[in-house]
Amino acid sequence: MTIQSPCIDICKLDGETGFCLGCLRTRDEIRAWKTMSDHVRLAVINERPSREAILKRATQGAQAAQPAPETQTS
Repeated sequence: MTIQSPCIDICKLDGETGFCLGCLRTRDEIRAWKTMSDHVRLAVINERPSREAILKRATQGAQAAQPAPETQTS
């Protein structure tokens, strides 16, 4: 059995976590996918829920760190 790539053609790496925003793999995992055993591929795929939570926390933290938009008064 061959584990298929989880790529969904949204190929952008998050600068903080290093995860691809589409498939949640790291750059090294993306590069090595074709040579990985199915056992290792399955482990990467099984990590997706925890990686999604990490990415969500990182995104929320980045949004909270941004200054609030200025309001203009007349």
